[in-house]
Amino acid sequence: MGSDPQYAKWPALPLAQHVFTITNPYATRPAQQAAVKSLQDGINEYKMAPLYKYLAHPIEGILNTIGETTSSAAPSKPTGRKPSAAGMVASKNVGATLPWDEDLYNRLKAENDKELEGFQKEEDEAVEQAGETEIMAAKGKRADFFAKIGDKDKAIAAYEDVFEKTGILGTKIDLVLAIIRMGLFYGDKALVKKHVERAKTLVDSGGDWDRRNRLKAYEGLHLLTVRSYNLAAPLLLDSLSTFTSYELCTYSNLVVYSVLAGSVSLKRVDFKSKVVDAPEIKAILGADGDDKILALSGAISAGPGAEDAEMRDTAKDTVSPTAPTKATTAVNLTTLGTGTDHPEAELAVDFSPLAQLVNSLYNGHYKHFFQALALVEEQFLTLDRYLHEHKGWFIREMRLRAYQQLLQSYRVVGLESMANDFGVTVDFLDRDLAKFIAAGRIPCTIDRVTGKGVIETNRPDDKNKQYQDVVKQGDQLITKLQKYGQAVRLRGSERA
Repeated sequence: MGSDPQYAKWPALPLAQHVFTITNPYATRPAQQAAVKSLQDGINEYKMAPLYKYLAHPIEGILNTIGETTSSAAPSKPTGRKPSAAGMVASKNVGATLPWDEDLYNRLKAENDKELEGFQKEEDEAVEQAGETEIMAAKGKRADFFAKIGDKDKAIAAYEDVFEKTGILGTKIDLVLAIIRMGLFYGDKALVKKHVERAKTLVDSGGDWDRRNRLKAYEGLHLLTVRSYNLAAPLLLDSLSTFTSYELCTYSNLVVYSVLAGSVSLKRVDFKSKVVDAPEIKAILGADGDDKILALSGAISAGPGAEDAEMRDTAKDTVSPTAPTKATTAVNLTTLGTGTDHPEAELAVDFSPLAQLVNSLYNGHYKHFFQALALVEEQFLTLDRYLHEHKGWFIREMRLRAYQQLLQSYRVVGLESMANDFGVTVDFLDRDLAKFIAAGRIPCTIDRVTGKGVIETNRPDDKNKQYQDVVKQGDQLITKLQKYGQAVRLRGSERA
């Protein structure tokens, strides 16, 4: 049994979403103003002087390219956007401005300095009077404080310092996960990738069950940000049944990420079992009350993690067949996992477009599928900082998946008939299919010379293709063997 997670509170990742919303041209003006208010409240509550300067400073801030001040005027100099800002903001056009207040910054910085002096004093006393455990605790508090106020470089350096001086594997993993969250907060994909690999190495060397499962969510979310949806889907879906990483995202957000990744990448059979019929996903997207209770209690699960022997043993020990069912308990699924450690509770979200997307794709209701896809883009893809960057690719791949699913069932399809099924015009469908056909993504041809146009699929002969592959690989093997034989004979003649 592993120890409880450490260093799992900071930074407050919802604040990064607020920064994204402020710079997101798809967000409504009220949403941007609410994001500014929430960001200001978070900066004041957590005394985030470094983050405030990074965002709002008239000269160095990534949000205020021109600058707004509410106190003493700041000198005007040409402003340059920091390269690291690209992963944190949606666009260069800021929709709402975070005002700069010099007096507020000085007050926050003074409070930060005062707290740091306290940490230093505590560490000095631990060095003189206490043992190594107390010294490491003081260093850990300072590292967490830097993460709390949003000082990326100092937080990472402090976490690395604690990492070098601790010998406990669980603590090392927690420290690396904290660094990953700092990278996610600032959108530093290279940093996140490096430390995800580092965390995997540590977990493989003997990490406990809980940290192994937490890492799945971390790695899955990272893969989502770099457009590796096919690799992210199994990790995210697997973590649904054992999710405890509420410092990373809410459970409902994890379900959204899992559904989108699974919809675009899983084969139809896996899509049915792991997404369409998954009880954890039904609990969020809308199922009957029994499914919701069972999914939340962990009594049933579609995730592979539910098959772990350790989990089954725990369930046997803690669940009684005669225990009363809490059927009358109301559960707010959208706020599951939120608490006092987070800046705010998550607002209720309408998941019906996502549910319609999943069901219409699987059942072949393509007109409803296209309608749901447009709503998913509007309500989820454009508004989430992890999904926004790849929304164009996702929409294109989902359209391709629907086209492939319909065409694989027919030898010849009328262009007008298919356009009616999808609820689009013939010209749009013609242009859209042409791009996929030219790229070799759909094996078919379009004939519009005669009549209203037909689509004829060119199904590859699997047996013939396998035969051609064997012949090709055999030729390559024979060529390599001939070269090897010539080299051996040459060396033999040299020896003679």
